[in-house]
Amino acid sequence: MSGLTSNSPGLVPHPKKGVALNDNYLNFTDGTGNDFAQQYLPELYEAEVERYGNRTISGFLRMVGAEMPMTSDQVVWSEQNRLHVAYENCALDTGGTYTTNTIDITLTAADDSNMAIKIGNTIVVQGEAGEAVCRVNAINEVSGTSYEIEAEPYEYANLDALYDNADALVVFVFGSEYAKGSDTSGANAISTITPNFTQYNNKPIIIRDQFTVNGSDTAQIGWVEVATEDGTSGYLWYMKAESETRLRFEDYMEMTMVESVKKDGGSSLPADIEGSEGLFAAIKDRGQVMEAFAGTGGGIGALTDFDEILKQLDKEGAIEENMLFLNRTLALEIDDMLGQVNGSSQGSGPNAGASFGLFDNEAEMALNLGFSGFRRGSYDFYKTDWKYLNDAASRGVASLGFTPAQISGASLVEGVMVPAGTSTVYDQILGQNIRRPFLHVRYRASETDDRRMKSWITGSVGGAYTSGLDAMEVHFLSERCLCVQGANNFVLFRS
Repeated sequence: MSGLTSNSPGLVPHPKKGVALNDNYLNFTDGTGNDFAQQYLPELYEAEVERYGNRTISGFLRMVGAEMPMTSDQVVWSEQNRLHVAYENCALDTGGTYTTNTIDITLTAADDSNMAIKIGNTIVVQGEAGEAVCRVNAINEVSGTSYEIEAEPYEYANLDALYDNADALVVFVFGSEYAKGSDTSGANAISTITPNFTQYNNKPIIIRDQFTVNGSDTAQIGWVEVATEDGTSGYLWYMKAESETRLRFEDYMEMTMVESVKKDGGSSLPADIEGSEGLFAAIKDRGQVMEAFAGTGGGIGALTDFDEILKQLDKEGAIEENMLFLNRTLALEIDDMLGQVNGSSQGSGPNAGASFGLFDNEAEMALNLGFSGFRRGSYDFYKTDWKYLNDAASRGVASLGFTPAQISGASLVEGVMVPAGTSTVYDQILGQNIRRPFLHVRYRASETDDRRMKSWITGSVGGAYTSGLDAMEVHFLSERCLCVQGANNFVLFRS
C-alpha cells in the first residue's frame, strides 16, 4: 500500500488581517531567540554612514609641489655651496711651522680638498675668548687635507694672547690687503678658488596594489549608496571595494614620498629593493630639525623657540615666504603663542589680551582664537593643519589607544615647514640651469608608457578576457620619487 508523506511547513491562515501568531508568519531566524513578526521587513538604510568624514589624507604634495616625468632610473641634481669662505673647528698651534700665530685648518670632504684662504686675505678669527682680525702672511700644506696658516693679528702681538691650543676657533675671510707695488707672482701668487657643488640623487620606487573579485560575487548584486572621498556620490555594487582600493593607492603614492628611506649597508633586504629618500628622511639628513618646540609650556615661551628657527633661516637661504603644515597639538601651541603675543600688545581695557579677527573685528560678535598666517622678523608664515599627521591610521598615533605615558619617550613628527617658491638647479640631463619647486615628484614616463599611475584589468570577468581565472583583477602601479631641493631651508618639528 503506497502513500504520500508531505513535510511542507505550510501556513495556517487567520481570519483577521494583521494579527501575527506563532503559526502564520515567516520565521527567518528559525526560532533561535530572535523571532519577530517578519512579514514586517526591517527598515534598510541604503546610504552608507560617513562616520570618519573624508578619509583620504593625500593632497599635501599637490599644494606645495609639482609632478614631472622622467625617463631615467635615477634623478640627479646639484646644489650650490656657499659663496664666502669660512672654516670651523680650527685650532691655534703654538708649535707649528710658523712658531707663533699658526692656525691649523683641516678640510672636510665637503671642502673638496680645496684650500680657499689665500696669502694676503684678511680674516676674522673667533673663539670663546673673543675675536681677532688678522692678515694671512703664509700658508703651509701639511697634507692634502691639513693646512697651517700664519695669521698675524692687527691688534695683538700674538694670537696666544687670546687663545689656548685647546680652544675651538672659527675663521672666515672678509677681504684682503696688499702693500703698494705688491707683486702677486711667484711665491706670492694668488691662487684661484675653484667652486664646487654638492650633488644629490634619488631613485624612483615602484608602488603596487591590487583588487580582486570572483565571478560569482559579481553576479550577486547589492547596491549601496555612497559618497566617495573624491567628491562623487551614487550607488556602487561590488566595485565599492575597488573604489576604496584606488583611493587608498592614491594615498600610498603620497605617503611613500613622505615616509620612504634609502637602504643602508646594514639592511638585509633583497639586493633589488633599494628604497628612496622621502621628505622626512631628506630633512633629517640635510635640513633643520626642531626638537620639543614650545617645550617650556607654549604661549609666549614658545616664541624663543620660534626665534631660534628664524636665526637659522637667516644662515640658510633666507626665503621670505614659508608654509607650516602641522598636527593639531603644534597648531594649537602656535595659536597660543601668537594669541598671547598679540594680547600683550592690545593695551589695557576690557578686551586686552583678546584677538578679534572675524566680523569686522567686533569683539561682541566673534572671538577668533586661530591664526592662518603671521609675520615675524622679515619672514611670512602660512599655517595650516596637515591631516596626515592627525589621522588615527597614519601619523596620528596618539589616537590609536596609546596613553601619553606610552608615547612620551617617542620622537613624533609634529609638522614641517616648507619654503615657498622655486629653486634654480643644474639639471644633469638637460645640461642647463632650470627652475623647480623646492619639493616636487618625478615619475617614470615615456612615449609608450606613462607610469605616473597605471591601472589595468586582468582575468575573465568584467569585460577582461586575458586568462582562465574566474575573477576580475584590478591592478594599480606607480613608479616615482621625491626631489627635496634646498633641504637646508626645510624644518622638521618633532616632539
